[in-house]
Amino acid sequence: MSKLRAFTMPKWGIEMTEGTIAEWMVKEGEAFSKGQTLCLIETSKITNEVEAEFDGVAHRILIEGGREEAEPVGALLAVFGDAGASAADVDAFIADFRPAGEAGKAAAAVPAATPAPPPAPAPAPVIAKRIETNRPISPEGLRYAQDHGIELDDIAGSGRNGRITLQDVMQASRVAVAPHLGGPLPAPVEPSRAFASPLAARIAASNGLDLAGIAGTGPRGRICKADVLSLIRSREPAPATGAPFALVDNAPLVQPMDRIRKVVAQRLTTAKQTIPHFYLRMQVRVDALLDLRRSANLILGSKASINDFLVRAAGLALTRHPDVNIQVHGDSIHRFAHADIAIAVASPSGLVTPIVRQANRMRVDRIAGETRRLIEKAQAGKLGYEDMEGGTFSISNLGMFGIDQFDAIINPPQGAILAVGGITREVAEGTGGQPVFESRMSLSLSCDHRAIDGALGAQFMATLRDLIENPETLFAD
Repeated sequence: MSKLRAFTMPKWGIEMTEGTIAEWMVKEGEAFSKGQTLCLIETSKITNEVEAEFDGVAHRILIEGGREEAEPVGALLAVFGDAGASAADVDAFIADFRPAGEAGKAAAAVPAATPAPPPAPAPAPVIAKRIETNRPISPEGLRYAQDHGIELDDIAGSGRNGRITLQDVMQASRVAVAPHLGGPLPAPVEPSRAFASPLAARIAASNGLDLAGIAGTGPRGRICKADVLSLIRSREPAPATGAPFALVDNAPLVQPMDRIRKVVAQRLTTAKQTIPHFYLRMQVRVDALLDLRRSANLILGSKASINDFLVRAAGLALTRHPDVNIQVHGDSIHRFAHADIAIAVASPSGLVTPIVRQANRMRVDRIAGETRRLIEKAQAGKLGYEDMEGGTFSISNLGMFGIDQFDAIINPPQGAILAVGGITREVAEGTGGQPVFESRMSLSLSCDHRAIDGALGAQFMATLRDLIENPETLFAD
């Protein structure tokens, strides 16, 4: 008998309980090789590429890519195995599968149902027609058809050898059912038989698009959200009517938050509502730092940014004030020997905070190389669990966008975050009372008042200012 293997939702880190399939890189029935990327799995923090651990065939894909719904850890996503496995073998394997992890806990937590009275028999003609069909159909598709009274005669199977899949049956049911889209839509049009996800169909209807004839990029040619958004962007703007005050249709494009954006919103809302923030603000002189940066980059052969010097300065200040280099877990405060500094990066998937490990022990040129590596991975959407987990302090720098000053929200369980504004030229009193211009940078430290008091935060900021205004000390330790 052919060997079959379950491909389940993996678990990366103790905090992960669920994930979503962002995209499949293999199709159902397609062979793959060891080391080949099988799919992209999106968690609350990262998007990971999952590579094949053996040569095999993707016999059955149970959870399609691009769905908004998350699957618990341990849930069955696909069935892989040898090339000789039959459809009956795969069906039996799925029927016998028992999930582990979060999926298994969820199944175990469901109480045993009280025996229900036997259901009323369905109309005899429909039962006879469905039971007597000799066309190949998946068990899930047959159950769905029976539960919803769907005729199978006119359904074209998209599976191997014309096999009717669950998606085929569901698509057939959507043609006859007018979906409730929860908001105002354009005038009804003739229902389209386009094979599209519910979200893609909703966006298309909201923008007056007909998906008939559109080639989808999803599994088995299914039209997904990205296809519809691409079609909207490619449309030419409507020509002017010539009327001086012509009314223009300004209907909004409703785009639901993706999973990472939802998690970021939830985490920041919780942090702002549950952590008692207070803020310490100051300006620091950076003329000496700017001069030293130019010289240091020439000597070290690096391209260190101002932010790299700030990471180094914060790392040294944190080791001198270990009561700021902390995490808060409930009623416990965790102090750390080294400064693992998270840097806020705007990625295509939203705000991420990869970590520069032991920044207090790294030279500025090494910090520059590490931050550049992390930023490139973030922009490519390839940050891994090891890049994101932990962190004892955060730095968020918006100075390069022309922001003078701002306050940042603490990234739990950390106890503080440093917000960095832009560099401005200010007039100050020089030698002999003569006015001179100085380059100054605004800093704002957000502290968790449960663990960090005002005096402690002020001492940390004073040390940080001394390190920045006397940048040669950044190379002393």
